[in-house]
Amino acid sequence: MTQVSDLNTQLVACGQDHLVDYLSKVTPDTARDAIAAQLLSIDFDDLGMLIEKYVRNYTPAASPASIAPAKYFSLDGDWDRDAFQAKGEELIRASKVACFTVAGGQGSRLGYDGPKGCYPTSCVSEKPLFQIFAEGIRRSQEKYGAVIPWYIMTSPLNHEATKSFFAEHDYFGLDSCNVMFFEQGVMPSLDAQSGQILMADPMHLATNPDGHGGAFKALAVSGALGDMKTRGIEHMSYFQVDNPLTRVVDPVFLGLHVFAPESSGEFSSKMVAKASWDEKVGVFCDVDGSTEVIEYSDMSDKLAKQTNADGQLAFNAGSIAIHAIGVDFIEKIVSNPEYALPFHRAVKKVGHFDLSTGQSVAPSENNAVKLEKFVFDGIPLASKSIVVETARVEEFAPVKNETGSDSIVSSKSIQTARAALWLEAVGVRVPRSADGSVDATIEISTLTAVCSDDLKGIVLPDAIDPGSTVTL
Repeated sequence: MTQVSDLNTQLVACGQDHLVDYLSKVTPDTARDAIAAQLLSIDFDDLGMLIEKYVRNYTPAASPASIAPAKYFSLDGDWDRDAFQAKGEELIRASKVACFTVAGGQGSRLGYDGPKGCYPTSCVSEKPLFQIFAEGIRRSQEKYGAVIPWYIMTSPLNHEATKSFFAEHDYFGLDSCNVMFFEQGVMPSLDAQSGQILMADPMHLATNPDGHGGAFKALAVSGALGDMKTRGIEHMSYFQVDNPLTRVVDPVFLGLHVFAPESSGEFSSKMVAKASWDEKVGVFCDVDGSTEVIEYSDMSDKLAKQTNADGQLAFNAGSIAIHAIGVDFIEKIVSNPEYALPFHRAVKKVGHFDLSTGQSVAPSENNAVKLEKFVFDGIPLASKSIVVETARVEEFAPVKNETGSDSIVSSKSIQTARAALWLEAVGVRVPRSADGSVDATIEISTLTAVCSDDLKGIVLPDAIDPGSTVTL
């Protein structure tokens, strides 16, 4: 009873009297205790402040004084790629680099019932995303004679299914001791008028994921950050689960991240040139003298359409959610309040259980505030952060939709296009249609190659037949 009494005090302090009343009426005791356990996982000290700031007294952030295109290491820039690659390879060989994948999503938008990472994605053999990454890690470990641990952040929705998938497939050849799963945190969904915590049903709070920016806290709480420190990991290769072209560890990028004079080795990012002014990707910008990502929904059409003298988009540095992040920097974010990431407010429709009527409510209009953090808000906290350009065909083919842009169809097309470029780079003739597209379907396994140079010395066909389907 002391625990429930303390909980009630915390609830009252942040305006959640409705839950105090509800708990007093819930029977049996086991049911009340189950709800209380959910509530006790909430940081009420922070929650009261967040409700005041983002619900009851919300004021949109002031517009920055200046926004300019961010500087970046361009593909054709005058910098020593070979030197930075050699430096990055030293880091990988010394087992100082780990992979970190954000994989909390489901495949529902793809018409797939299960974790998105289990979705069959490669263009011929239809390997799931998790397998593509796992085999890329295996190939990189063999290539560099290193151990590359893999940390995978799931969600409460798909955690057990993800773990079971890996176990069923024997971790795709990886040592299970070097693969760690942990759950993303959640935040309570709040009534947009009162700030009251909503109930999803009589037994469960309405919650939402705390955003990919919650990854830092989740790394610490789960013990993953401590595991990295124990292993001597100094830097983390961060990527999201929906991009099969991700290079799981890129020595050039890592070399720049750690050794470029313009970088502090804390937080670095990759970009691709935007396909169009209205492409739905965040944009790297110089905001009041600091590098930041501005979400596409927050950038005015006027800025997004702005062009340079050569007609190219001025704000063309599209974020592809690939980063290199220092482990010491992550520790600073989770332990030093001055480096805490801000929350972002989204007003959404949230179905809930009305405690006053005992009825479920399916709102027709936005009724709730969801709070989440974005990982890229760590960029301006770094003392020096760099952005590095990569080619879209090399590293960006996200699988978000069943059809259209960023779909499984477009992704498979780009996967084939990259495979063709890699083969042509080592002298293999690839058939092309009149418009330059590849007249074949080609898959290069990440066990075979994680970059075009890996194909050198491998026995390959002299040419690919038109209309053929090829797996290498």
